[in-house]
Amino acid sequence: MAYHRFFQFGPFRLDASGRILFRGNTPIPLPPKAVETLVFLVENAGAVMDKEQILKHIWKDAVVEEGSLTRTVCLLRKALEQAENGQEYITTVSKRGYRFVAEVTEAGMSRAQGDRLMLAVLPFDNISGDPKQDYFSDGLTEEMITQLSRLNPNRLGVIARTSAMRYKGKGTEKSIREIGAELGVSHVLEGSVRRESGRVRIAAQLIQVADETHVWAETYERHLGDILKLQSEVSQAVAREIRVKLTPREERRLSTVRMVPPAACEAYLQGRHLWHKRTEDGMRKSIPFYEEAIRQYPEYAMAYAGIADSHVMLACRGMAPVKETFRKAKAAAMKALELDQELGDAQGSLAHVRLHDWDWDGLEEDFRRAIELNPAQAIVYYWFAEFLMSRSRPDEAIALAERASDLDPLSPVIAASLGMILYLARQYERALSVMQRAREITPDHFLPYLRIGYVCVQLKQHEEAIRALETAVNLADRSTETLAALGLAYTAAGNDSQSRAILAELQKPVGAKRYVMPYNLARIYSISGNAEKAFEWLEIAYKEGNPDLIELNSEPVFDPVRSDSRFSDLMRRVGWDV
Repeated sequence: MAYHRFFQFGPFRLDASGRILFRGNTPIPLPPKAVETLVFLVENAGAVMDKEQILKHIWKDAVVEEGSLTRTVCLLRKALEQAENGQEYITTVSKRGYRFVAEVTEAGMSRAQGDRLMLAVLPFDNISGDPKQDYFSDGLTEEMITQLSRLNPNRLGVIARTSAMRYKGKGTEKSIREIGAELGVSHVLEGSVRRESGRVRIAAQLIQVADETHVWAETYERHLGDILKLQSEVSQAVAREIRVKLTPREERRLSTVRMVPPAACEAYLQGRHLWHKRTEDGMRKSIPFYEEAIRQYPEYAMAYAGIADSHVMLACRGMAPVKETFRKAKAAAMKALELDQELGDAQGSLAHVRLHDWDWDGLEEDFRRAIELNPAQAIVYYWFAEFLMSRSRPDEAIALAERASDLDPLSPVIAASLGMILYLARQYERALSVMQRAREITPDHFLPYLRIGYVCVQLKQHEEAIRALETAVNLADRSTETLAALGLAYTAAGNDSQSRAILAELQKPVGAKRYVMPYNLARIYSISGNAEKAFEWLEIAYKEGNPDLIELNSEPVFDPVRSDSRFSDLMRRVGWDV
C-alpha cells in the first residue's frame, strides 16, 4: 500500500503524494505544475520561497519565463479563494517570491517552516499597576524567547524580540490569527506578570493560531530569585504541549538552573531595558546596571555579556574610541564564557568583537557556535553575514541576512541590515526595496533612512539621498555617523559648500565634539576624488582600529581609489590576501 502524505489548511486537504487538492471530499482539478507548486509552498509553509527557487524546483532545467510562475500562482489563488478571516493563503513578498501563510497541519502536527514549528512569544502584560515595572515584564519576555529558542532549534523556531515587542500593550486590536499570519507562526505564547513583595506571579497560555484554541495554560508564583527556574518550567511545559523533544544540552541546562539574588536580577533587567533603546544614552546607562548586577552576584554571566554588547555597539556606531572600547567588550565577553561556556549571547558578542578587531582565525566557527547556542539572536545572523561579506561570499551573506529577517520580520534594524548586505553586494534596487520596507515598519528610526541614503547615492538619486539623510540626521540627534553620510551625499551631488560645512563640523577639535570615525571621513574624500585625503584618513582609521574597515573589499564608495597600491597594502594589513 502506498503511503500518502496529507496536509490540512482551512477547508482544504492536499494529498501531497497523490498530487490532489480536495475541498472537503471534493477534488479540485488543477494542472500538474500548479499542484506541484502548491505542494512545494505548503511543505515550506511560513517561509518565503524565492521565485528562482520555485522555478528551479518545479520546472527543473526547462527554460521558462517568470510569467509562467505568476500565472500558476494566480490559478492557485482562484482555486483556494480566501480564508475565512479574509487572509489570502498565498501572499506575494515584493521583489522576492511567495509565502504560504495559512496554518498547516500534517497528521495532526502543526507546521510552519518545513518540519519546524514557529512560535511567537508576545510581550507579557505588566499587571502590577506601575508602568515603571515595564522593564521587568519586557525582560521576562526576552528571556522566555531565549529559553524557548534553545529547546530544539531543528524542530522549533522562535520569533525574535523586536518583532514580538511590536504587539505590546492593549493598543493592538489584532487577533491571534492576524498576528500569526504576520509573523508566520503556528503557535503563540502570551501571559501576564505581577511583581510585589519580593515575589513574582506569571500566568502563561499557549494558543494555536489556526483556530485560536488554548492548548495549555498555567499560573506560577515564585520568589523573585527563582525567576530563572520559573522560566525553565514554562519552557519545559511548552515543549511538552507542542511535542518538541529537548536536546540533551537543554535538558542539562534546564535541570541545573541557579538562583539569582533578586537585586542582581533587577539590575540586569533594567540594564537590558536601556540597551534595547539602541541609543547612545541608553547603551552608556545600561553598563552601570550590569555592573551592579555583577556586584550583587559575581557569577552573573548574562550581566557580563550585557556589558560586552553595550561596548560593542558603542564602538561600531562610532560613539566611542574603538580600541579601548573593544578591549572592554572582549574582556567582558570572555569572562561571561568563563562563567558559562554555553552562553550564546556572550559567544555572539565575542565573535562580533573579533570580526571588527580583524581577528579572523577560526571566526566562522565562533559565529556558528553562537547561533547553535542561541538561535534566537537575529542580530548574530547579520554579524555572521558581515563576516561572509568581508570574505567575498555575498550569496551566503545574503542568505544569512535573510534568515535574520525571517526570525525578526518586523525589526527595522534587521531589515536595514539586510539592506546593507545587499548594498555591499551591489544589488541596489533590491536593497532600496528592503530598506523602504524597513522605513515603513518604523518611520521614526534613523537607520533605514541612513542606509536608503547610501543606496540612493550609488543610484545617483542625489535629491532622494539628501532628503533621506537629512531625516536620519534629525532622528539621530545629529550623530557623527549620520552627519558624515549627509556630507557624502552632498559631495556626490556636487554641493561643495554644504559638504565643506559638514567636514568642518566633523573635524573640530576632539574635545569640542563627539567621537568621529576617521573611516567615515575617508569615504567623503574618496567619493570627492581627493585620494590623498582619503588615504590620510584611512591610515588614521587603521591605526585606531575602525570597525567598518571590514567593508573595504566591497564598499562602492572606495572604487575611485581601489586601484591605488596604497589601497591593496591597507587591505593586506587588515587581513585580506590580495
